Amino acid sequence: MNFKSRIIIGCLLGACTLQVSAEKTYKYRINLRDKAETAYSVGSPQAYLSERALERRERQGLKVDETDLPVCRTYIDAIIGKGASVVTKSKWNNTVVVEVVDTTLIEQIARLPFVTKIKKVWTSPDSIPARNPERRKEVTNKFSKTDNYYGQAYRQIAVHRGDSLHAAGFKGEGMQIAVIDAGFYNADEMKFFKKMHLLGIRDFVNPQSDIYAENYHGMKVLSCLAANQPDVLVGTAPEASYWLLRSEDDDTEQPVEEDYWAAALEFADSVGVDVVNTSLGYYEFDDKTCNYRYRDLDGHYSLMSHSASMAADKGLVVVCSAGNSGRGTGKKLTPPGDAENVITVGAMDKNLVNADFSSVGNTADGRVKPDVMAVGVSSAVAGNDGTVSRANGTSFASPTFCGLVACFWQACPWLTAKEVIEAVRRSADRADAPDNIYGYGVSNIWKAYQTELKKRK
Repeated sequence: MNFKSRIIIGCLLGACTLQVSAEKTYKYRINLRDKAETAYSVGSPQAYLSERALERRERQGLKVDETDLPVCRTYIDAIIGKGASVVTKSKWNNTVVVEVVDTTLIEQIARLPFVTKIKKVWTSPDSIPARNPERRKEVTNKFSKTDNYYGQAYRQIAVHRGDSLHAAGFKGEGMQIAVIDAGFYNADEMKFFKKMHLLGIRDFVNPQSDIYAENYHGMKVLSCLAANQPDVLVGTAPEASYWLLRSEDDDTEQPVEEDYWAAALEFADSVGVDVVNTSLGYYEFDDKTCNYRYRDLDGHYSLMSHSASMAADKGLVVVCSAGNSGRGTGKKLTPPGDAENVITVGAMDKNLVNADFSSVGNTADGRVKPDVMAVGVSSAVAGNDGTVSRANGTSFASPTFCGLVACFWQACPWLTAKEVIEAVRRSADRADAPDNIYGYGVSNIWKAYQTELKKRK
C-alpha cells in the first residue's frame, strides 16, 4: 500500500481494544484452466454486464470476449464440495479465492482437473483492531471561506488549467467514477460530500463492514475529486457520480488484497463506470517472500497490474498513484503503476518540482512511467473532522488528476479510453522528451480539450 497502514490505523484507534481471532484461517488463490463449462455466452452479455457497460463498449468499438465471462459455476461448486468457502473471484484472471481452516483441503483441490495453480494469499492475523464506534463525534464541519471558488484546492487544479475546463461547463456531470481504496472514514458525515451524487458503496474485503468506519485514506482521496463546498474546498470532478469501493484490508498487508482490488475493478466495469481512481499499490508484504522486484514491473506479473492493463480494452480509464518509494533504495513504481494503458501519476509541489518521495520509472520492459505529474505535496484534502487539511503523497496527486480526466472525457465523449490516455500524455509539457521522473510532465487539460476540438472539426 502507498502509506503505512498499520501505523495509521493504530494512531486513529488509539486505546480501542483488539478483537482476537479465534481460529487460524487461510486464503488461497486458485487459477482455473478454462471456462469450458460456463453457462454464459459472449453473444448474450446482458446477463453479466449492465446496459451502461455495454453502451460504453459499443461507443468505443470494443467487443465482449471470453475474459468477460463469469467463472464457471460448476468449477466453483466442485471446489466448495471439497470443503472450502469462496471469498472472491475474478473473471478477467479466471481465478477463485477460497478460505479454509484445514489446509489439507488445498491438496484435494489441487488435484481437480481444471485447477492449474494455487497460491496462499492470506493468513488470518492474531488480532484485529476494533473500529471506532464514536467516530461521528469527531466531525465538526467547521471551516472558513476564502475568496476563491475552489478554496484551498485552487492551485492543484489550476496547474492543469482545470479551472478553464470547469468554466466551459465540464465538471464531470454524466460521468461515473469509481474510487477503489481503503475506507472512507466519516465521509458520510461531512458537508464536503453532501452534494455528491453517490451511486453506491461496496466492500470487497468484508461485505458486513461499515466503509465509513474504516481507514480515512479513501475519504481524503475522495475529497480531491468530489468535495463540493464552494469557497472552501472543491474537487476536480464535483458533478460526477461516484461508486465507493473498498479493497484494502488495513489490518494486514497480504497478496489477497490484489484479488479484492481485481474484483472491485471488474465490478466497476460491469456497472458501467467510466473512470477509476486507485491510490493503492503493493510491492511489500507481511511475508517478504511475496515482495515484488524491479524485474516484476512489466505490467502483468502482479495480478493487480495485469487486471489494470486490461481495463482500457474494456473501455475504462484507470488512473493510479505511482507510489511513494522515491526515498527508498528501490525508488521504483508500486504496482499497478507499471500497468499498460493506465495513467500513472507522480507527485510534485505547487511550483511543479517533483516530490522526492514520488516513485520513478521506467517499467522493467522500458515503458515511460510515471505518465504525468500532479500536486501531491501539501494537497488540500478533507480532514477526519470535516475541516480542510493537508496531506502528502502520490495518493492525492492521482485523484486530483483523475477528476480532470473525467471532465476532459465528458468534454470529448467521442474518444476511446486509449485515446483519452494518449491525449493526456500529448498535452503535457515534456511530451517531446519524457523521462523516468516526470514522465510526460504536467498535463494541460484545457490544451488537450482544445486540440481534440480542432481535430474534430
